[in-house]
Amino acid sequence: MENIREYCYECNRAKKSCVCSFIKPFNTKTEFIFLMHPKEYKKTKNNTGKITHQSLLNSKIFVGIDFSQNNKINSIINDSNKNCFILYPGKDSINLNNNYIENKKQQVIFLIDSTWACSKKILKSSTNLNSLPKISFNYESSSAYEFKKQPSDYCLSTIESTLVILKLLNKQNIENVDKSSLDNFLTPFNKMVEFQMKKSKEKSIRYK
Repeated sequence: MENIREYCYECNRAKKSCVCSFIKPFNTKTEFIFLMHPKEYKKTKNNTGKITHQSLLNSKIFVGIDFSQNNKINSIINDSNKNCFILYPGKDSINLNNNYIENKKQQVIFLIDSTWACSKKILKSSTNLNSLPKISFNYESSSAYEFKKQPSDYCLSTIESTLVILKLLNKQNIENVDKSSLDNFLTPFNKMVEFQMKKSKEKSIRYK
Protein backbone atom coordinates (compact mmCIF):
# COMPACT_ATOMS: atom_id res chain seq x y z
CA MET A 1 0.00 0.00 0.00
CA GLU A 2 1.35 3.42 -0.99
CA ASN A 3 2.50 5.55 1.93
CA ILE A 4 0.47 8.78 1.71
CA ARG A 5 1.74 11.79 3.63
CA GLU A 6 -0.72 13.48 5.93
CA TYR A 7 -0.72 17.28 5.95
CA CYS A 8 -1.96 19.89 8.38
CA TYR A 9 -4.61 22.11 6.81
CA GLU A 10 -3.58 25.08 8.95
CA CYS A 11 0.12 25.37 8.07
CA ASN A 12 0.25 23.09 4.99
CA ARG A 13 3.21 21.23 6.50
CA ALA A 14 3.47 17.46 6.81
CA LYS A 15 1.86 16.48 10.13
CA LYS A 16 5.12 15.09 11.46
CA SER A 17 6.67 18.57 11.07
CA CYS A 18 3.57 20.58 12.03
CA VAL A 19 4.17 23.23 14.70
CA CYS A 20 0.56 24.41 15.11
CA SER A 21 0.23 22.77 18.54
CA PHE A 22 2.94 25.12 19.83
CA ILE A 23 1.15 28.26 18.62
CA LYS A 24 -0.69 30.12 21.38
CA PRO A 25 -2.62 32.98 19.68
CA PHE A 26 -3.13 36.24 21.55
CA ASN A 27 -4.61 39.65 20.83
CA THR A 28 -2.79 42.95 20.35
CA LYS A 29 -3.92 46.55 20.20
CA THR A 30 -1.71 47.00 17.14
CA GLU A 31 -2.87 45.54 13.86
CA PHE A 32 -0.13 43.64 12.05
CA ILE A 33 -0.34 43.24 8.29
CA PHE A 34 1.99 40.80 6.56
CA LEU A 35 2.74 41.42 2.90
CA MET A 36 3.97 38.21 1.33
CA HIS A 37 5.75 37.82 -1.94
CA PRO A 38 4.10 34.98 -3.93
CA LYS A 39 7.33 32.95 -3.78
CA GLU A 40 7.35 33.23 0.01
CA TYR A 41 3.68 32.30 0.30
CA LYS A 42 4.29 29.01 -1.52
CA LYS A 43 6.95 27.95 0.97
CA THR A 44 5.79 25.56 3.68
CA LYS A 45 9.00 24.35 5.32
CA ASN A 46 10.44 27.68 6.41
CA ASN A 47 7.79 30.38 6.16
CA THR A 48 7.67 32.28 9.45
CA GLY A 49 5.17 34.87 8.22
CA LYS A 50 2.34 32.33 8.32
CA ILE A 51 3.30 31.21 11.83
CA THR A 52 3.40 34.84 12.97
CA HIS A 53 -0.04 35.48 11.49
CA GLN A 54 -1.43 32.40 13.26
CA SER A 55 0.02 33.69 16.54
CA LEU A 56 -1.51 37.18 16.32
CA LEU A 57 -5.30 37.42 16.33
CA ASN A 58 -5.20 41.03 15.15
CA SER A 59 -3.33 40.39 11.90
CA LYS A 60 -3.89 39.88 8.19
CA ILE A 61 -1.95 38.46 5.24
CA PHE A 62 -1.91 39.88 1.71
CA VAL A 63 -0.04 38.15 -1.11
CA GLY A 64 1.41 40.05 -4.07
CA ILE A 65 4.13 42.37 -5.32
CA ASP A 66 2.43 45.64 -6.26
CA PHE A 67 -0.19 46.60 -3.66
CA SER A 68 -0.78 50.11 -5.03
CA GLN A 69 -4.30 49.31 -6.21
CA ASN A 70 -5.26 46.96 -3.38
CA ASN A 71 -8.56 48.40 -2.12
CA LYS A 72 -8.43 46.71 1.29
CA ILE A 73 -4.91 47.95 2.00
CA ASN A 74 -5.73 51.45 0.75
CA SER A 75 -8.81 51.60 2.98
CA ILE A 76 -6.60 50.83 5.98
CA ILE A 77 -3.97 53.41 4.99
CA ASN A 78 -6.61 56.09 4.33
CA ASP A 79 -8.48 55.48 7.60
CA SER A 80 -8.07 58.70 9.63
CA ASN A 81 -8.41 56.73 12.86
CA LYS A 82 -5.27 54.72 12.17
CA ASN A 83 -1.54 55.40 12.24
CA CYS A 84 0.14 53.23 9.63
CA PHE A 85 3.83 52.35 9.55
CA ILE A 86 5.97 49.92 7.59
CA LEU A 87 8.93 48.06 9.03
CA TYR A 88 11.87 48.91 6.83
CA PRO A 89 15.36 50.03 7.90
CA GLY A 90 16.89 53.20 6.54
CA LYS A 91 18.26 56.61 7.43
CA ASP A 92 14.76 58.11 7.37
CA SER A 93 13.15 55.39 9.51
CA ILE A 94 11.89 55.92 13.07
CA ASN A 95 14.08 53.84 15.38
CA LEU A 96 11.76 52.36 18.01
CA ASN A 97 14.64 51.89 20.44
CA ASN A 98 15.08 55.64 20.72
CA ASN A 99 11.82 57.20 19.50
CA TYR A 100 8.20 56.94 20.57
CA ILE A 101 5.37 56.83 18.06
CA GLU A 102 2.04 58.59 18.52
CA ASN A 103 -0.38 56.71 20.74
CA LYS A 104 -3.65 58.57 20.05
CA LYS A 105 -4.87 56.33 17.23
CA GLN A 106 -4.83 52.65 16.45
CA GLN A 107 -1.39 51.56 15.28
CA VAL A 108 -1.05 49.51 12.11
CA ILE A 109 2.30 47.99 11.20
CA PHE A 110 3.00 46.51 7.79
CA LEU A 111 5.76 43.90 7.53
CA ILE A 112 7.10 42.56 4.25
CA ASP A 113 7.60 38.81 4.39
CA SER A 114 10.12 38.04 1.68
CA THR A 115 13.80 37.97 0.79
CA TRP A 116 15.57 41.34 1.00
CA ALA A 117 15.80 41.60 -2.78
CA CYS A 118 12.07 40.90 -3.22
CA SER A 119 11.22 43.23 -0.33
CA LYS A 120 12.89 46.11 -2.17
CA LYS A 121 10.85 45.27 -5.26
CA ILE A 122 7.58 45.20 -3.29
CA LEU A 123 8.28 48.55 -1.65
CA LYS A 124 9.38 50.17 -4.90
CA SER A 125 6.33 48.86 -6.79
CA SER A 126 3.80 49.72 -4.09
CA THR A 127 3.65 53.52 -4.06
CA ASN A 128 1.02 53.50 -1.29
CA LEU A 129 3.38 51.59 1.02
CA ASN A 130 6.47 53.53 0.01
CA SER A 131 4.85 56.74 1.24
CA LEU A 132 4.24 55.36 4.74
CA PRO A 133 6.50 56.33 7.68
CA LYS A 134 9.17 53.66 8.09
CA ILE A 135 10.11 52.15 11.43
CA SER A 136 13.17 50.15 12.46
CA PHE A 137 14.96 48.90 15.57
CA ASN A 138 18.41 48.00 16.86
CA TYR A 139 19.13 44.35 17.51
CA GLU A 140 22.58 43.03 18.31
CA SER A 141 22.02 39.26 18.40
CA SER A 142 21.99 37.03 15.34
CA SER A 143 18.91 35.28 14.00
CA ALA A 144 18.13 31.79 15.26
CA TYR A 145 17.21 30.86 11.69
CA GLU A 146 20.12 28.39 11.55
CA PHE A 147 19.22 26.56 8.36
CA LYS A 148 18.50 29.69 6.32
CA LYS A 149 21.31 32.06 5.41
CA GLN A 150 20.60 35.71 6.22
CA PRO A 151 22.17 38.50 4.12
CA SER A 152 23.62 40.12 7.27
CA ASP A 153 24.09 39.14 10.91
CA TYR A 154 21.50 41.69 12.05
CA CYS A 155 18.77 40.40 9.71
CA LEU A 156 15.91 38.59 11.42
CA SER A 157 13.04 36.41 10.32
CA THR A 158 9.52 37.86 10.26
CA ILE A 159 8.53 36.24 13.54
CA GLU A 160 11.72 37.37 15.30
CA SER A 161 11.23 40.94 14.04
CA THR A 162 7.63 40.95 15.22
CA LEU A 163 8.68 39.86 18.70
CA VAL A 164 11.21 42.71 18.92
CA ILE A 165 8.51 45.19 17.85
CA LEU A 166 6.04 43.84 20.42
CA LYS A 167 8.58 44.21 23.22
CA LEU A 168 9.41 47.77 22.17
CA LEU A 169 5.73 48.71 21.91
CA ASN A 170 5.23 47.27 25.39
CA LYS A 171 7.90 49.64 26.67
CA GLN A 172 6.13 52.54 24.99
CA ASN A 173 2.82 51.50 26.63
CA ILE A 174 1.27 51.13 23.20
CA GLU A 175 0.95 47.41 23.85
CA ASN A 176 0.30 45.45 27.00
CA VAL A 177 1.16 41.92 25.93
CA ASP A 178 1.71 39.63 28.91
CA LYS A 179 5.14 38.14 29.53
CA SER A 180 4.06 34.53 29.00
CA SER A 181 2.79 35.31 25.48
CA LEU A 182 6.09 37.00 24.62
CA ASP A 183 8.13 34.19 26.17
CA ASN A 184 6.24 31.54 24.16
CA PHE A 185 6.04 33.53 20.91
CA LEU A 186 9.09 31.94 19.30
CA THR A 187 8.35 28.38 20.42
CA PRO A 188 6.77 27.25 17.10
CA PHE A 189 9.64 28.92 15.22
CA ASN A 190 12.25 27.19 17.39
CA LYS A 191 10.51 23.85 16.90
CA MET A 192 10.49 24.40 13.13
CA VAL A 193 14.23 25.19 13.15
CA GLU A 194 14.90 22.19 15.38
CA PHE A 195 13.04 19.88 12.98
CA GLN A 196 14.79 21.22 9.87
CA MET A 197 18.22 20.99 11.50
CA LYS A 198 17.51 17.39 12.48
CA LYS A 199 16.44 16.53 8.93
CA SER A 200 19.55 18.20 7.49
CA LYS A 201 21.78 16.26 9.86
CA GLU A 202 20.08 12.98 8.96
CA LYS A 203 20.47 13.76 5.26
CA SER A 204 24.18 14.55 5.59
CA ILE A 205 24.78 11.28 7.50
CA ARG A 206 22.84 9.32 4.88
CA TYR A 207 25.01 10.58 2.03
CA LYS A 208 28.39 10.20 3.76
